[in-house]
Amino acid sequence: MRSLAGIAPDKFGQGVHARMRCVDCHSDIADNKAPHTKTTARAPDCAGCHEQLWDAAQKSGTSEAHPRLGVVARNIQAYRQSFHARANEDDPERPNAMCHECHDSHSFNVPTDRKSPQYAQWRLDVPALCGKCHEDQLDEYSESIHGTEILEEKNAKSAVCIDCHTTHEITGTSLTTFKLLNPEECGNCHKNSLKTYRDTYHGQVNKLGYTYTAKCYNCHGSHGILLVDDPKSKVHPDNKLKTCRQCHNGKKLPEATAGFVTFYPHADASDYGRYSQVWIASRLMGGLLVLVFTFFWLHSGLWYYREWQERKARKPVPHVQAEALGPYAGKHFRRFPIGWRIAHLIFALATMMLVLTGTTVLFAGSAWAPVVAKILGGPENVALLHRLAVVLFVGIFFIHLVYILQRLLRSRNFRWFGPDSLMPNLKDLKDCVGMFKWFFDRGPKPLFERWTYFEKFDYWAVFWGVTVIGSSGMLLAFPHVTAQYLPGWIFNVATLVHSEEAFLAAVFLFTVHFFNNHFRPDKLPPPDIVMFTGTQSLAEFRREHPAQYQRLLETGELEKYLVAQPSRPMTLGSKILGLVLIGMGLTLLVLVAIGFFSSW
Repeated sequence: MRSLAGIAPDKFGQGVHARMRCVDCHSDIADNKAPHTKTTARAPDCAGCHEQLWDAAQKSGTSEAHPRLGVVARNIQAYRQSFHARANEDDPERPNAMCHECHDSHSFNVPTDRKSPQYAQWRLDVPALCGKCHEDQLDEYSESIHGTEILEEKNAKSAVCIDCHTTHEITGTSLTTFKLLNPEECGNCHKNSLKTYRDTYHGQVNKLGYTYTAKCYNCHGSHGILLVDDPKSKVHPDNKLKTCRQCHNGKKLPEATAGFVTFYPHADASDYGRYSQVWIASRLMGGLLVLVFTFFWLHSGLWYYREWQERKARKPVPHVQAEALGPYAGKHFRRFPIGWRIAHLIFALATMMLVLTGTTVLFAGSAWAPVVAKILGGPENVALLHRLAVVLFVGIFFIHLVYILQRLLRSRNFRWFGPDSLMPNLKDLKDCVGMFKWFFDRGPKPLFERWTYFEKFDYWAVFWGVTVIGSSGMLLAFPHVTAQYLPGWIFNVATLVHSEEAFLAAVFLFTVHFFNNHFRPDKLPPPDIVMFTGTQSLAEFRREHPAQYQRLLETGELEKYLVAQPSRPMTLGSKILGLVLIGMGLTLLVLVAIGFFSSW
């Protein structure tokens, strides 16, 4: 069979249009002799024809029998919004690319079976097809690792143009939509690299919907991607610093220093061989989380069960058998001075802001994080609010520290391990053991002094948190200084430690701390307002701290701590404030839980 006007009959016979007559498309031809006389009828229009067929299928109710028509119709809509459909700069009468320039009208037949040799061959031909117009990009691609695999090794699984730019939805690479999708497209093949990229600040900001941090092509290039060990590669050790300085150039961001070169942009905490520092830090922090949560959640669960059982049985909770309250009836015990209460309130608000802003970035892939980031004005504002909360938190911490130190230095009677000290002592260990015995009805409930062992844990946990979270945060806040003196993998370790310790602190506060102070059966209904009024009823004080009560009673010092009951407005306001803070904390806990489980 001879070729007609350059049309190979064998190829036409294998195409999707093989059963069609020429005049079905070329409706403007008036005769059957070449050269053909043409009428004023409309010239062939691929999009119009397929849309008519799809509309007819929908109207006749046969659309399910022709699913490919629906695919084509959607592709047409995508094309009309694409870069190819825009008017050509040199010839505004035509678009940048028309259907037949990519799809040969007479032999068009894209294989639908992605596992077939025909589909593999179709992918191998894509670069040459796109390169008809994009010659410079094809030349650069041909030298890349992707191009070598396709053009020389005939590996159809390697990346071709349509994997990054898509087929019909092609947009300008400067658009936000393209930049946001870039890591996802690369991640279709490089799944583990995408996962580890998302663990970095670069990836977290990108996942929040913002494009000002580094994406795959910023570091690896686009069409000319080379292997890491290629001397020409942008990520070759000799070129890394130059690549980092594309963004960290001393203008908007401080200039990258030598330590940036040893930063791991794709550190995998499960790979000890390549990332031993990150692996060790991950195991240490994971062990700490398991240890703390296992102990304290078990402690809280047993405590709840024991108190609940006693309340059901209406069994009185044993405490020091002291004299009746007598003339002290109706009095309150002053437990916290005004300074401590203000510091606690500021601490609480600063901590919640730290949790909100920190977990917004940490769990950037969750459904709620981009919404919060947008409300707060974007990641840069999130970072600013996070730093302001840090200043407030650390400021209160150091004011408290100075206050305590000057009190200790001025006092001549203070005993470091005495009943009024927050220093852990042997009694705390005995009380902890005694509580577990009480949980299992193997002994009486311990008689607590001024500070219980769990209150001391809360207190000293702040010192641990400020040290671990604060130091790691400082390393991350000033990367150019850090990298001037320390290796780049410090950023990986600091990021992991900072986020894991902050996660531990947040979950501990909103579960264990809230339970101890607000949700134990003996505390219901919440909130406990002693931290807002500074006082608690003498009866409650005697029940919660019987050893201190007995000591003060015996030494005659009890009366100097007694005050009148807080006014009704003060009590009501404290309850409202307490409920608001508890509500905020529990909301944050839910967000953290959603973020944690959605990241698996």
